[in-house]
Amino acid sequence: MAQTEVEVATPDRRTGRGAVSRGRLVTALPMVMLIALVLAVSVREPTFLSGPSLSTLAESSVPIILLALGQTFVILTGGIDLSVAVLASLGTILLASWIDTMGVAGILLMIACITGAGLLNGVISAYAQIPSFVVTLGAMGLWSGVALGLSGASTISIGENYPLIGWLTGSRFAGVALGFWATMLGVVLVLVLMAFLARGKSLHTIGLAERAALMSGIRTRRVRVLAFGASGFFAAMAAIVLSSSQYSGSPTLADALLLPAIAAVIVGGSAITGGIGGPLRTVVGALIIGVLRVGMSILGVPPAYEQIVYGALIVVAVALSMDRSRVRVVK
Repeated sequence: MAQTEVEVATPDRRTGRGAVSRGRLVTALPMVMLIALVLAVSVREPTFLSGPSLSTLAESSVPIILLALGQTFVILTGGIDLSVAVLASLGTILLASWIDTMGVAGILLMIACITGAGLLNGVISAYAQIPSFVVTLGAMGLWSGVALGLSGASTISIGENYPLIGWLTGSRFAGVALGFWATMLGVVLVLVLMAFLARGKSLHTIGLAERAALMSGIRTRRVRVLAFGASGFFAAMAAIVLSSSQYSGSPTLADALLLPAIAAVIVGGSAITGGIGGPLRTVVGALIIGVLRVGMSILGVPPAYEQIVYGALIVVAVALSMDRSRVRVVK
C-alpha cells in the first residue's frame, strides 16, 4: 500500500511543479517577445530606437491599449466582446455630431451612450444566459448599422470645438502626446482599483471558477455586466483619441482595431478561458502589436495582410497559453 501511495502522489507533485513552471513561462514570454521584436526591428531600422520613433510608437498604440484594456475586463470573466471596435467607431460619429453644438456635454453624452451600449451587452449576456460571443457578434452588426445610418456612410468633421479634445494629440510632455500619458494614468488607476476593490478581484475569481464564486456570495451576473460596461467606457475613450487624431468621426474609423485589441490581450498573457491576466499584461501585449505593426511596415508588408498576421498571432498565443486542464472538452 505504501508503494502505491508514493506512485500516486509523485505525479501530482510533478504536475504541480509543471503547472508552476508553465505559469512562469507564460508570464515571462510576452516581455521576452517584446524585447526580441524591438531588437529585430532596430537591427533592420537603426532609427527605430530614436526618440521621435518611440514617441510615434507610443502614440499610435494608445487606441489599441484603450480597446484592449476594456476587452481585458470581459476576457477575465471568461467572455469576449466583439463589438468593442464598432462601439468606438460609433463613438467617433456621436462625438463629431455633438461636440460643436453641445461642447463638453456632447463628450460626456457620447461616453454615457457608448458605456450604456456596453452595459446592455452585459445585461443580455448575463441575465438572458446567452454566450457573450453571440451577443456581441449581433451587437457588432447592430451598432455598425447605426453608425452608418447616423453618418450617412460618410466622415463627419469636427469644427470649432475641436480644441476640447485636440490637446490629447496636439499637446506634448517629454516629447510624447498627452493622450499617451492620460492612458498610462488610466492603467495605473485600473491597477489600483482591481487590487483594492472586491469586485476587481472577483473578475479573476469568476473566470477561474464561476460556480465557486457564486457559492461564495459574489454576484457574478452584476460583475459580468460591469465588465462589459467597462469595455464600453474604454471604447468611448478610444473614440475620443481617434477623433482627436483624425479631426473627425467615421463609421468605420476603429473597425480594423478589433483583432489587434484582442491579440494584445491574448499575446500579453491573459487566458482566453478567463481568470488570468491584468492591465499590465495587456499594455505589454499592445506594445508588442505596435512594434509588430512598425516591423511589418518596414518590411513592406501591405496593410491588407496585417489582419492575417493578427489572426494567426491570436491562434498561436491561445495554443501556447491555454490551460487545457481547466477545459475538459475543447469545442
